[in-house]
Amino acid sequence: MPSVAVKLYSVFFKLLLKHRLHNLISSPPSPDPFGVSTRSDESVAAANPSFTDGVATKDIHIDPMTSLTVRIFLPESALSPSELPRGEDDSHPHPHNPRSDRRHSHVVIPLNQTSPERNESRRKSYEPYGGYAPSAKRSSRKLPVMLQFHGGGWVAGGSDSAANDFFCRRIAKVCDVIVLAVGYRLAPENRYPAAFEDGVKVLNWLGKQANLADCCKSNRRVNGVELKKLNVQGHIVDAFGASMVEPWLAAHADPSRCVLLGVSCGGNIADYVARKAVEAGKLLEPVKVVAQVLMYPFFIGNNPTQSEIKLANSYFYDKSVSALAWKLFLPEKEFDFDHPAANPLAHNRIGPPLKLMPPTLTVVAEHDWMRDRAIAYAEELRKVNVDSPVLEYKDAVHEFATLDMLLKTPQAQACAEDIAIWVKKYISLRGHEFSY
Repeated sequence: MPSVAVKLYSVFFKLLLKHRLHNLISSPPSPDPFGVSTRSDESVAAANPSFTDGVATKDIHIDPMTSLTVRIFLPESALSPSELPRGEDDSHPHPHNPRSDRRHSHVVIPLNQTSPERNESRRKSYEPYGGYAPSAKRSSRKLPVMLQFHGGGWVAGGSDSAANDFFCRRIAKVCDVIVLAVGYRLAPENRYPAAFEDGVKVLNWLGKQANLADCCKSNRRVNGVELKKLNVQGHIVDAFGASMVEPWLAAHADPSRCVLLGVSCGGNIADYVARKAVEAGKLLEPVKVVAQVLMYPFFIGNNPTQSEIKLANSYFYDKSVSALAWKLFLPEKEFDFDHPAANPLAHNRIGPPLKLMPPTLTVVAEHDWMRDRAIAYAEELRKVNVDSPVLEYKDAVHEFATLDMLLKTPQAQACAEDIAIWVKKYISLRGHEFSY
């Protein structure tokens, strides 16, 4: 059974969540196409472009018409030895800790009084380090990309929340991937299908970034005139002079090894994005979704399963609270627990046949009322020969690996490591050497 501390925290969590949901229902905010991707009363973690704890982060607002954002988590493992900071003589690296140098490199060098131009150049070279910028002159290690969709019952959470930031840092390190945490628009300001469309939009944006980076790397000819790539202040720039390419992704991302990971309601989004990726096929190239991870997905249906009956009043997100969240997310005229967004096995499910879905790892918790429907979905995938194992964690609750107070538990760390073992079957360049 969960500990006493977890049980007490669950009681207060449900009271606060139910209060928030009732307030949103009784006094709904006006519909806003721009939307919000995080709540002002939630704890957030600021982006840090230096390699704090082995991961650098930055926020990108990718759609000027909406609040859709992504937070990029770049693990330090992406750096090649040639990118490590060195002293004035490149043949003699500093003896200090490399990670420490990358964060705060500041060296006092005597200036040459007879050469003002050289002095100015050296002043710029030894300014305090303010964030990672890849070098266009050096080859960089390419890492797989993982699109992560946070939980929060459609109405809360965010890609920059403190809990999500901690979780994504952990996943970036253990899986050795670049994580793109998607800050999709929240309900009820933007109801279905806004969050789902935002997920697809980020996948398309990733493909656009890859294509732009390829264009900048190669020489192009227009009317017999050769246009070469330009480099301005360390940023990759297209031939027309407009900064178009995200430099971290251009230097380090391999979109042909793309994994989707969804947490709670984010699992519903990930599954939808996977279906759209299957439908798009080669139109998404060079992006290829090779696998997805559904962590305790927010599935529900009109015909209750055994766990939905037995565990209806379970920890944190009980069934009554979750029903309120669905009421805020689905448009009034579409409210139905067998809605395609809610029930992946509903008779009106839209999208490609299940046999075309990517390999799917499902994580479930013993004390979660949503577990049976997630397991049933995995079983249906296995029936059509899709690799879809289920990891069930004993004495665990919904969001046991991602909730703020549970993030540092041994079970949460073990879950991340288990995910990494499975994911590496599909993103390793050396073949499927990892397996259960």
